[in-house]
Amino acid sequence: MSEAPCIAIKQLSKRFSPLGPLVLDSVDLDVAPGEFVTLLGASGCGKSTMLNLIAGLERPTSGSISAPKVAFMFQDASLFPWLSAQRNVELALELRGVPRLRRSIEAARLLDVVHLTDAAHKKPHELSGGMRQRVALARSLAQDREALLMDEPFAALDAITRDLLHEELLRVWRETGRTIIFITHNVREAVLLGQRVLLMSSRPGRVVGEWSTTGQDAAALTTHITAELRKEIRRHAS
Repeated sequence: MSEAPCIAIKQLSKRFSPLGPLVLDSVDLDVAPGEFVTLLGASGCGKSTMLNLIAGLERPTSGSISAPKVAFMFQDASLFPWLSAQRNVELALELRGVPRLRRSIEAARLLDVVHLTDAAHKKPHELSGGMRQRVALARSLAQDREALLMDEPFAALDAITRDLLHEELLRVWRETGRTIIFITHNVREAVLLGQRVLLMSSRPGRVVGEWSTTGQDAAALTTHITAELRKEIRRHAS
């Protein structure tokens, strides 16, 4: 890596109690500025725990993390139901200390970035699941963080909506240059979105596979990574 990483993780380990099981074990990971990394693994392998540690929501048991302040996007859009789409985005700007007169203009710009200008004044219950996630993405961008952590944000959506949001996310990523770590259980999604795909073992979580998607045949790579993921799942079950 020719420049200093945006996120640098060294020998990261995590237990939730002194006698509890090891959730993460000696994880090393560097993520370059502007890189899009996808993270795969069986349920319970520590993927979400690693994002929480990067975000500072949890403390590591050992090891170190160097990361900027991050924005976090979850599977549930978690919008305030009594606020319009624009007001949900404005709230993130308000928490950043953006002056009132600028908040409306900036929120409108961000909703335009995610192609939701016409829905700005709708409440969450008036929006589809995909539209709510786009509002959540605009709200994450409103935090103006260098890195964006995404924990299965499209998992609950139907396949067609998910594919549309893949296109939206890639477009936004290219336009904004954000560093992204994206968790998914969907191998096809991981290969489609990520410049690098990482596979984590079941507990304790370790990075046991890494693939660059650049210049690769997506279908063949998806098949190969799926086989490796199945091996990890079987290993955990045995």
